[in-house]
Amino acid sequence: MVYFHVSTFSGDEKEWKLLGQEQDGSLLVSWLIESIDEDGVSKLQSCIGLFHQKDNILKVLCTFNQYVNIIQATVNHSHTLLGFITKVKVCPSPNETTDKETSKDTSDISSLEVYRVFILDVRFPEEQKEPVDLGLERSRQLMIQFLYRKKEHVATEKFLLFIHQESVSLNQIHLKEDGSCEMDLFGCLNTESVVRAFSWAQWDPINQSLYYIHYRKSQLIVEGEELEEGREEELSPTLSCLQFHDDKPHETVLNIPLNLPQLPKTAVPCGGYEDDPIPLRVHDCSLDLQVVCDPKGVVCICHHYLYQPVKPPMTEVRSLEESSNTVHFAYSVTLLHHGCVIHCVVPGILWSQAKIMKPTFALYGDQHMVVYVPGLFTHLLDIGLAHEPCCHILMSCTLPGIPSYTSHLVPLLQYDNTVTVDLPSLDLIPLTVTTGHLVETFNSDHSLENQLAILHYFLVHQGDFETVAELLMSVAEHPVELSVPQLLQEVIIGGAYASAQRNLPADAMSLVALLPLSTIAHVSELEVKVNRQSMSLTQETLWNTAMMLLSPQQRVVPYRVDMWTRLWDQLAKRIGKEQKPRFRPSLVADKLMVSLVCYQPEALSRSSTPLSPGTSLVGSGTLADLAAITGTRKAPGMDVLPFYEIESCTASKQEHVISVNLRELSMHLLKNSNKQSPMHVHVVATRYVAAQLEMSKYLCQLMCRCAAVDPHQEQERGFALVDQLDEERRYILFTLLERYYFAVDSMAFPLPQGFTSFFTYLGYRTLSFSMFLQYLQRNVFELQVDVMKIIMADTEDTREGVKKKLRLLLFLPRSRAKRLLNQWAHPVSLMIRAREHALNILSGVEGTQARGHPGPKAKTTYVSTRGLAAFPSADRLSPLDTFLDLLTAKASLAELDFGLLIEATVTSTEEFLD
Repeated sequence: MVYFHVSTFSGDEKEWKLLGQEQDGSLLVSWLIESIDEDGVSKLQSCIGLFHQKDNILKVLCTFNQYVNIIQATVNHSHTLLGFITKVKVCPSPNETTDKETSKDTSDISSLEVYRVFILDVRFPEEQKEPVDLGLERSRQLMIQFLYRKKEHVATEKFLLFIHQESVSLNQIHLKEDGSCEMDLFGCLNTESVVRAFSWAQWDPINQSLYYIHYRKSQLIVEGEELEEGREEELSPTLSCLQFHDDKPHETVLNIPLNLPQLPKTAVPCGGYEDDPIPLRVHDCSLDLQVVCDPKGVVCICHHYLYQPVKPPMTEVRSLEESSNTVHFAYSVTLLHHGCVIHCVVPGILWSQAKIMKPTFALYGDQHMVVYVPGLFTHLLDIGLAHEPCCHILMSCTLPGIPSYTSHLVPLLQYDNTVTVDLPSLDLIPLTVTTGHLVETFNSDHSLENQLAILHYFLVHQGDFETVAELLMSVAEHPVELSVPQLLQEVIIGGAYASAQRNLPADAMSLVALLPLSTIAHVSELEVKVNRQSMSLTQETLWNTAMMLLSPQQRVVPYRVDMWTRLWDQLAKRIGKEQKPRFRPSLVADKLMVSLVCYQPEALSRSSTPLSPGTSLVGSGTLADLAAITGTRKAPGMDVLPFYEIESCTASKQEHVISVNLRELSMHLLKNSNKQSPMHVHVVATRYVAAQLEMSKYLCQLMCRCAAVDPHQEQERGFALVDQLDEERRYILFTLLERYYFAVDSMAFPLPQGFTSFFTYLGYRTLSFSMFLQYLQRNVFELQVDVMKIIMADTEDTREGVKKKLRLLLFLPRSRAKRLLNQWAHPVSLMIRAREHALNILSGVEGTQARGHPGPKAKTTYVSTRGLAAFPSADRLSPLDTFLDLLTAKASLAELDFGLLIEATVTSTEEFLD
């Protein structure tokens, strides 16, 4: 055996070919070298080597004296035995064929490709290396694979032999004491048939599993019932999996029926093999299927196919002939760990282009799968174990770092990130979805579902709030788009979910599955368009997926942890999740629509609005407490808003919103988590509600930054900031905050303290007064005391100004309006207060003194000096005297404010409105 560092090769080697990859990540390759024999004639020699990626060393396993067309190879665990497959063209005689299975088809064939299998002990010197022919020759595809073991120094080596449409056999090679293998040229090996006729097979080197597709009867015939004449017995394809062990028999761990279109009904191959060494698959050109899995319990069945619908697709074509030559490019990804299947169809692809497209299915990180189709698109599927699949991203095919000449990328094992190899050129190409590419897709794409999925990716999976801010900048450029509120809703929902699950106790992490995740709740059917290429995506639920698996107690070694037991546990969790749905913020919004009608802030105090069903949140139960919870998790700059975070009323409406959120979420968690203690429920609910307030503040700050209003750079805050803004910036800020307010309110998220007054005053300075009144009538604006004071002071006491003030006072609660009337030094205020005072006396309401009026002692003194006579006359029968006599009969002198009544009467005789 010869070792070479890759950099030491001379460059004369050519026609490099990939032959396989083993469990440890090592690659088997072949190449040709040119040599000169004894006669001086140049000839080509084939070589097989084993490349170790970690050391960047290529170990030459064997060199042949001639050119050999090797299509696949494998080595054992100790790298001492080499098995390989050759493929040569032969000319069958007219009277005999290579194998009897193909005897019906060889009469029309002038040459036939034949597969042969060999095994070689690579420890022998080069001159003693002689491949052992196992005596198998087939025109159907033939592959070989060594099984890897965990134990060292085992006396036998096992390998699988695949013969397409015929069988898969398990063979054992007995090793001699000196370590050399004991084999017979006539194939006298210990052979066991593990699979009979199959149409497709794939080997998983990491988990030592064999997937294969075979046919079963689709319906059972009742005993005694005969099959109808002329009707063929229908067979349905079934995907099964064999799990191999070191010291135990293999076992069937999976049996799942498949719905595969365009599968051949008989065992006749389609006529061509592509010889896929990575991953090792045995199939003909009638079926392009691949299983992608992860030892954590992720199993994906990826099927790519083409079909032409009955009706030609409605696409932009140049002629009817071109339209008839288009097909639908389709693929499905069955997610066993989620019990669902994702169907994707791209219509209108030219047949000449579609038939050479080979999609790449590769796991990307822990939570995604990349489907890359050269020249068409890149699809990032959200298929991880963290949550249900819902947010899939469709991008253009131009991923950075991928050359234009690539045609067939295959993912490699044991490589950092997602590294693929281009089979025609053998170039290693990283399959990377960059932030810049996603930002470009977000800005150039107007598909709402795609934009929501990109926001979900950065919020939940990446935690990249800087990129989210960059994306919102582009959204803010078109604030009147109908999709803007839903994009903002995705930011607060996804951000609150990501923030709440951080730093949670391990015992409470199971409750995260009940928290709101995204505005894309269920993907049933949607259309996505990127670069004039549309895709229809549907997602369906599989029925009772767990029944297709072997349960842990039925395994050869019960409850031994491996990929299949993890898959079983994941499916058990999924069944529980179906019965325990996620919390929906819309439920809180519906309840707030009712409760806020009856909500009276003046009748409440902070101590009477608890933030949880039992005890207070963190003590006093205020918004400040929630801010203290989120204070340690804030991103830089998230604590500065363009207004002062204070409320002028005794009990904030936002405390009521938080209280309802906390109560409803706690009840939902208690109802759907029988195994969790109330303490864990309270911790998760509290963290989530605190995260709601945190994301509400964060989004408010982002919207202000999008309007070029940065609190760090502005000299003023609050109402003064609104006054100093120019008209254009004020309008942009109002438009963005209006979208923000709608998004937050519809999701029942709490608003930051001080926002309602700031937003109301901003609307007052931006909108016309008639439009401002419409916003008030629709309960968009709230007239708090602080904003009413500044509006009252800003409005002049002209005839029109007084009318405006009176219109605004009608929108206020009675007690708040009375306080403002007391502070309004105007005759109209005096008359309104006097009329209300008289109305209270006449209606029998006691103790109706207005706050700020002279006390009883002052009134008594006033009455004693003036008496009851007002405007004295000879008969003492003036209207005011008569009215005061009536009031005296209804109430005591101590309850009457004669000064207010007389002053209002005198004022009414004056012309005070210009």
